[in-house]
Amino acid sequence: MNSLGSILFVEDESLLREMVTEALRDFGYSVQDASDGPEALQFIAGPTHFDALISDVSMPKGVSGIDLARRAKEVRPEIHLVLASGYAKSQLPDIPEDVILLPKPYRIGQLFALLSDLLGGEGTSEEFLNG
Repeated sequence: MNSLGSILFVEDESLLREMVTEALRDFGYSVQDASDGPEALQFIAGPTHFDALISDVSMPKGVSGIDLARRAKEVRPEIHLVLASGYAKSQLPDIPEDVILLPKPYRIGQLFALLSDLLGGEGTSEEFLNG
């Protein structure tokens, strides 16, 4: 099966990170996961191409998802950015203009639909949501 796209998924909650990473892979995405901002920054600076970065906003080790999104856009201007948060947009610091905010908790189908829209999927999110 060809990959639907390459994703860097960043989440500090290990159970959620493992569950979402596995679901994305099962659905056909190539996924690299990271448990915090500094680890994700190493992947972004490395040779691997990522079509999208999905990150929690609130993370440990001094690098928030917002910081990560800003740095990712500097290094990889073509990357699609999705930040997940339980806070409303108005409660968060300024989010870069081209970042999509995904409210937490989210359903995996919502994430698939969003990725399909961002990465040009061919109806796969519709199949998942309705199948």
